[in-house]
Amino acid sequence: MVVGEALIDIVVPYGRPDQAEEHVGGSPTNVAIGLARLGHEVQLVTHIGQDTRGQTIAALLANNGVTLSPGSTTSSHTPTGTAFLDAAGHATYDFDFLFDLEPDVDVPPGIHLHTGSIGAFVTPGGPKVCDLAIRAHERSTVSYDPNVRPSLMGDVTDARPHIEAFVGAADVVKASDEDLAWLYPETPADHVMAAWAARGPAVVVCTRGAHDPLVWLAGAIHTVPARPVDVVDTVGAGDTFMSGMISGLLDAGLLGGAAARARLRAATWDDIRPAITRAVEAAAVDCMRAGANPPTRAELP
Repeated sequence: MVVGEALIDIVVPYGRPDQAEEHVGGSPTNVAIGLARLGHEVQLVTHIGQDTRGQTIAALLANNGVTLSPGSTTSSHTPTGTAFLDAAGHATYDFDFLFDLEPDVDVPPGIHLHTGSIGAFVTPGGPKVCDLAIRAHERSTVSYDPNVRPSLMGDVTDARPHIEAFVGAADVVKASDEDLAWLYPETPADHVMAAWAARGPAVVVCTRGAHDPLVWLAGAIHTVPARPVDVVDTVGAGDTFMSGMISGLLDAGLLGGAAARARLRAATWDDIRPAITRAVEAAAVDCMRAGANPPTRAELP
């Protein structure tokens, strides 16, 4: 189960605003589609409208085998996020955004829950998602990606405790080096990762763009080589990394219910490394395409 925003990404190419294109986006939605393309059964709990853009999202989810949770189409309109690309293909965002969570949402025992990004942060939905993650953690595994968006998250001193509450409810956490730099200025990434691991997660990952990702496991930092590619843009790359990692951990039997959590906490680097490798390969494919467009399993090595 994936919980969080679905929206329309409006991608504006560098120097070519008249050639803007619309793609279905939202970090959790990208993760859900990425997992489905990798062969996993996925339900998305989100908050979209029944307008044309909402219908576009619902159709794409259905075409990719993602089940849209009942109650997910009650918003007054479908959110948008405009991605302005720079000369290197990196994106900055502007949002028209709202998110809420229906009161009867629950996570069945043994079902892995992924959440994060702005839907898990902004009111009124964010605190409800945090409560859901805390409840789910009692009987299911949880993963979290803060996917920091400073323009929507306000003052970092207010944002930090909310994000740390999610970290404490999670078994697996992924953040980018840019996320960590905003949350903890002047603090090295490995120090933040250690502090987050002390709150409870068994695995903490820091992605670093074109550089090798860092993985905190059992008190040590590990890594796998990044894959050099010709970048079209980086939209959705972090989400695709997340779906690849979750996919690998699911296949290894390290996510799900209480028994899977026990296996995850006893896992060695040899157990975890294939999932990180899958994440790197999946993100590399996404970077070679326009917008968020994660690969199928057949497209991975």
